[in-house]
Order: sequence, then structure tokens, then C-alpha cells
Amino acid sequence: MALIFSLILFIFAATSSVAADGSYGFSVEMIHRDFPKSPLFNASETHYQRIADALRRSISREMVSLTDTGKAPIYSSGGAYVVKISLGTPPFPIVAVADTGSNIIWTQCKPCSNCYNQTEPMFEPSKSSTYKLVPCSSPNCSISGLESSCSSESMCEYSTSYYDGTHSKGDIAVDTVTMGSTSGQPVAFPQTVIGCGHDNVAAFGSKISGIVGLGQGPASLVQQMGPATGGKFSYCLVPVGKSNNSSYLNFGSNAIVSGSGAVSTPFYTSGNIIIDSGTTLTYIPEETYANFSNAISKLMDLKPTTGPIQFLNYCYETTTDDYKVPPVTVHFEGGNVNLERENLFIRVANNVVCLAFVARNDMFVYGNIAQTNFLVGYDTKKSSVSFKAANCATL
Repeated sequence: MALIFSLILFIFAATSSVAADGSYGFSVEMIHRDFPKSPLFNASETHYQRIADALRRSISREMVSLTDTGKAPIYSSGGAYVVKISLGTPPFPIVAVADTGSNIIWTQCKPCSNCYNQTEPMFEPSKSSTYKLVPCSSPNCSISGLESSCSSESMCEYSTSYYDGTHSKGDIAVDTVTMGSTSGQPVAFPQTVIGCGHDNVAAFGSKISGIVGLGQGPASLVQQMGPATGGKFSYCLVPVGKSNNSSYLNFGSNAIVSGSGAVSTPFYTSGNIIIDSGTTLTYIPEETYANFSNAISKLMDLKPTTGPIQFLNYCYETTTDDYKVPPVTVHFEGGNVNLERENLFIRVANNVVCLAFVARNDMFVYGNIAQTNFLVGYDTKKSSVSFKAANCATL
């Protein structure tokens, strides 16, 4: 189940620690794929080629079916931010998309009868002493919330698919998930339910091996961590092209977002917008988009132009990054979030910026561009999410 929130409308405004409840705090480093520090960085591409690739993958990603669906480095893939964790014993590192819209941890596994191209080594269950298949009689066979079936050996199998043809099929298993921590010592979570994919198709980069789901389903990473996090996690996404610094995916007491400027909104199983760290652009209904984009265009003091990316319609000429934008406020239930320039526009060429919003009636998605330079904190026990403006490159 994705995290779904109630957003009222967009308007223009004129203007490793231990908490008292016993939960632990730790963080996972997050880095955008297109930062040079990222292991996914492709030096042969220009910055704007990488931006175009990310936005095109975002268009495909927003077709995903929502029903199918420490301290360690996090990088970005295709406009998403990815995290580096380890599976098994001894720990085997993988790089996977950190996705609030997904509810399972899955990776490509050997032997793989039908896998997408992966240049990095693939996880081999036979080399992990803690890897165990889940029998169909186990409660873990049904906790994933995905389509499950039984093999001829009565072992549990999963299948998750996407409207664009992306899918993963394989074994439901339990194994140890390990990540770094703020103390410098690794933090291990044994008996974590994972998907070991043997039949996979994905629009990921070849260095990405799967997904780390951060949604509300019982098989997501944050839900399986249980008391160690108190149901809390947060992240702060560094804008693409603004810094080569990484940021962190925080858990437990490290994930509390509070203080001056912090606002909170409840999330629901039925709302009108999905907060998705794995989608680049923001998708809003066509009528809302028309009113919003027309208001933006009337107030922009830049020359309109045609951008190099066909599906981005409101583009403007500028070579500087200090251009003025209209003040925009997002009204969530319970609090307002003021968007800055980097939340509204993305530079797609040396002299062109485009509005990072797209019209779509069947899905209402708050993408990661709109979330950059905000500390975004989730409390799954209280069913709330908090936003606080921040310079993510310095956190």
C-alpha cells in the first residue's frame, strides 16, 4: 500500500542513539544517481542527458500498479534515490531504489532464468548461511501483500508487476538485512522477508538490483524493522545538479522531524495524493494542472521557449539559477508547505528550465523534485508525515 495523503489544492501565496521509548536511531546515506560520488554515475553522458533519461523513466514509472506493488549510502536511479544495503551472511551489498510507493524488498537472484541486464554481481542465496525459503504454510507467505503462489515443492513464490511491463517474480525468503549506522557499526535485521527474483524486467540502470520498499505494507523495510524504528523514518533529498553531497535515510529516533517550521499531515489508505520518493515529476489532475500552469506562466518574468523534452510543456529561457518564480503553497490537511524554485522547475539544458509538473487524471503523485530540500519524516504509528524546509546538502 502506498502512502496516500489528502492534499486540498495548490494556491499562490503573497508571501546511533536511543530514544526514551527504547527505539534506536540510525541512518542510511542517500545519494542521487547522477552525482559523481554515486556508483551509478555515467561519466560518458552529459548532465542534461542524465536529466532527460531520469524524466523519461519517471513518465514510465508513474504507470506502476499500486495494488501490485542504520547509515548506508543512498544514490539515485532514473530520477529516484537508491540505497545501499546488504543481504545475507556474510553481508552481500546491493544497490536498490528506496521507494515509499513500494511494499517489498526484492533483488535479482542467481540462478536467474530471465533477468534484466545487471553489471554488478548478483545475490546468490546459496552463499548465505542465513537464507531460508518460506514454505506456503508459513504466515510469512502472506505478509508480503503481493500475489503469491506455491511451487511444486510447496514453497512460497511472489509476483509483482507494473503497467509498463516491469515485473519481478521469484521466491519469498527470509534473510538478514544489514546496513551501516551512525556509530560506524553495522546494524543487522535477521529473518527479514525478501523477494528473491528469478524472472525480472525493469527500467532500472544496469547497476541497480531491485527495490527497497518503504510503504505501509507489512513486508516493507520500515515495517519489518519493528521496534527498532518505532515506525519512524525520514529523508532529505539533495536537488540534482546542486551539490555532489549525499543525504541520509534516517530511522527511529534519528527520524523525528520537529521544531520551528515543521508541519504535519495525516496519511490514509484512501486519499487524493501519493507521496512518492521513487517518482521524479509531480502529477496532478488535468484541470488543476491547466489552472496551475497558466497562473505560473502569467507570473514568470522569463521568455517562454520549447524545451528538449517533449512532455514538459512550460519551459523558459534562462542561464542563471537566481530567476524569480511565483510563491507557491501546497495545502496539505493540517499544514502548508511552501515550494521553492528547485521544487517547481528543473533545468533541462544550459539555457532552459521547465515546470516539473505534468497532467494526469488517474494518478495524483507528489514526486521527489517537489520534496528536495525538505526533511520529510514519516511516523507510521501515528499515520502522519512531516515536512520541514532544510538544506539537505549540509545535513
